[in-house]
This record gives sequence, structure tokens and C-alpha cells, in this order.
Amino acid sequence: MSRHAKRNVGTIIRVVILVIFFLMVVLPIYWIVATSFKTSDEILDLQNITYYPHLFTWQNYADLFSQYDYGVLFKNSLLVSVTSALVVTFLSILGGYSLARYKFKGKTAIILFFLVTQMIPGILVIIPLYIIFSRMGLINTHAGLFIYYVAVNLPFCAITMRSFFERIPVTLEESARVDGCTKLQSLFKIVLPIMFPGIVSVFVFGFIGAWNELIAGTIFISTPDMWTIPVGLKTLIGKYNVEWGLLMAGGVMALLPTAVMFAVMQKYIVAGMTAGAVKE
Repeated sequence: MSRHAKRNVGTIIRVVILVIFFLMVVLPIYWIVATSFKTSDEILDLQNITYYPHLFTWQNYADLFSQYDYGVLFKNSLLVSVTSALVVTFLSILGGYSLARYKFKGKTAIILFFLVTQMIPGILVIIPLYIIFSRMGLINTHAGLFIYYVAVNLPFCAITMRSFFERIPVTLEESARVDGCTKLQSLFKIVLPIMFPGIVSVFVFGFIGAWNELIAGTIFISTPDMWTIPVGLKTLIGKYNVEWGLLMAGGVMALLPTAVMFAVMQKYIVAGMTAGAVKE
């Protein structure tokens, strides 16, 4: 086989793999969206499975807000996710800067500890945290969820931010200090604007980590008025039946904020991930 033929075969194989991967990602999302617009009879009719709504209806979305207070769930999720992501981003900036710019005893151990924490399943620390939070009065509060999400997402975000800082030459800060800037001024006026894509990437990671989390929300929160979206949607799955239409509608509504965020910040996320992957 000639080199040109081998190149064509390789291209075809790559295209086929990409198409398969694309379908694996898109088809489940399409099925969720299509099911959310079907009637209950059409969803449960397993003898005649339909691949698009034959009787288009908004009733599932209307019931989601009228019967299950989805607006409250959305507000709770947005509050906890945005606040925890902002705090994680701010602390990651300070922590990543310290790990990248300063030499101190125990620095390697701290970095190793942060990496090891990513290998520990979160479920292992839920029970000890529940005991601690209950003694502090943080059970069934958004403050408890906020603390948990910050603690879980901060180590990875700090390590990621460290890689962004290491890519930026120290000479930029030195030049700023020669011109009269303090360390904090050179950080916030010179360095952070340059690494804005990296900051966006860390914020998105912190937001998604809190937005999609279910286990801690289920264990730490007990009353419906404090539930987040994943916890509220879980209640639609009963012991003997599942509210498929409402569940799919809730899934679509849960996807919208993250989809909009990625659409708006896509170029910053890609640039940030690329910048953090290489050290100059």
C-alpha cells in the first residue's frame, strides 16, 4: 500500500472515530430534549417507540415549575455554585501564585497533598463531615454545601492555577515593581489580565463541580426549600415509577446554564487549558 493510500485510510479511521464519539455525546442529549416534549402516554408506550415528539407539548415544563418549584431549585443551585466558584477562583489565584513564585519548606509536600486528595472518593469524607457539620449547625444550610464545594474543588484549581502562573515570565512582575508597583499591584494589574483565560477555566471548573454535585446535597440538605437541582430531580425517581417527562424537562433546564456558559466562554476556556498545558 502506497504512502498516500495509508494516509487516506488513517484519515478515514480518524473521521469514523470522531463521528462515533460525536454521536455518543449528541444522541443522549437529543433523546433528553425530545422526551421532554412528549406526553406521558407517548413516553411509556414501549411498543411504539418514537424518536421525536408526535404530539408536541410544553406540559412537562409547566408542571416542573408549578408542581415541583423548579425555580427554587434553580435559585439554590445558582447561589451555591456561583459563590463557591468565585471563592475557589480567588483562593486558587492566591494559592497558585504562592506555589509558583515562592520557595518555602514543605512546598513539594503541599503540592503532593493536593494531588493525592484528587484520588480520594468524595463519599469517604461525607460521614465525618456530616458529624462535624451537625455539631457546627451547618446541616440543612447552604453554608455547609458552600464549604464542602470549596474544599473539594480548591486543591485541583490551585494546582491548575499554579501551572498558569509558571507560564508567565517573572520579568514582567520585576519590571512592574521597578516602575513602582507593589507585589499585589503587579499581580492584579499586570499578571491577572494576561492569564484571564486561565481564571475563566478555573471558575468554570468550580462552577460545574458544584452545579452537578448530588451526594453531598442529598446528605447535607433535608428540606425541599433548600434542595439544589440534582437533589430535586432525584426525587422524581420513585420506588415503583419514574416521572420521565418531568425528569427529562428538568435535565434540559439543568443543562441550559452550563451550555450558555460554555458557548459564551468557549474561547477563554480553550485558551486557558492550552496555556496551562505548557510551561515555558
